[in-house]
Amino acid sequence: MKALVLTGVKQLKVEDIPVPKTKDNEVLIHSYYAGICGTDFGLYNGLPGSAPAVPPIVLGHEAAGVVAKVGKNVKGFKKGDRVTMDPNCYCGHCRYCHIGIPEMCDNLSAVGVTRNGGLEQYFTAPATNVYHVPANVPLKDAATTEPVSCALHGVKLIHTSPYQRALVIGDGFEGLLFCQILKAYGVRSVTLVGRHDDKLAEEKKAVGADRVINATKEKIPAKYDVTVDAVGLPQTQEAAVNATVKGAQVILFGVGKPNQHFSMNTYKVYQKELTVHGSFINPNAFVDSLALLSTGKVKVAPIVKNVLKLDEVADVLGGKDKRVGKCVVSTK
Repeated sequence: MKALVLTGVKQLKVEDIPVPKTKDNEVLIHSYYAGICGTDFGLYNGLPGSAPAVPPIVLGHEAAGVVAKVGKNVKGFKKGDRVTMDPNCYCGHCRYCHIGIPEMCDNLSAVGVTRNGGLEQYFTAPATNVYHVPANVPLKDAATTEPVSCALHGVKLIHTSPYQRALVIGDGFEGLLFCQILKAYGVRSVTLVGRHDDKLAEEKKAVGADRVINATKEKIPAKYDVTVDAVGLPQTQEAAVNATVKGAQVILFGVGKPNQHFSMNTYKVYQKELTVHGSFINPNAFVDSLALLSTGKVKVAPIVKNVLKLDEVADVLGGKDKRVGKCVVSTK
């Protein structure tokens, strides 16, 4: 079968490799679509994702397809089922798994990071990580369930209420998901921050944002009850904290560099009684994410901009292909 193999830092190659054997507790999935995200850019450049990736490895932690085979101990799945998978595998026996925060697992592994993922024609995943895709959700949309679940986990960390005004800094794919999920969870209004007027106008309509701010032209006011940094730069993290009112909640979602720091006025954190949440991966969020996709409360089709072939991925991750917007790869 064909697979896109990360063989080293900034080295990707389409290779013919064997179809993986299916263990007793695993599902073999015929991959139809696999998403490309910021984590993949990082892994390509030698940075860690949810866990370190050791080449040679097949990336693709956002994937959907059709069941090709099930292990002998697997129940609830059969050949031909339309499925997606949560890539993150928790050990279940470390301190963090036992206290209910499995995303902090000391032994975290992940499909498409520490074991081969969806950027190949067939891949395996533990049956416990596989989910049926609702009949009305196309597999291309289902391949985005993992990024939806990551944004949803961030929202689940906070308390949402109808009086709240929310601010999302960053109009990449995850920022656009945050806009829709915050609206689905009942906040009063959502303001989206980006840097290009024409792009923001299109995104405002696509995700139902109530207002947009071009950060190159307009100062962000300090009037928000919920703020999200979906970029991960020191200046956007600072902006998320500074845009708050008293009693506000801040979600730091964008991934910064491992040695990165930002400045924060600790007196204002104290005086405003701010709550600042880091948000890491996506525990226990796939069922709700698939429901959001199925009900149309989150619409991804208007914001998935590109469908790639396997042999086009290296140019995108390497920056030679400068197309803008969310990419999914057709792998079937």
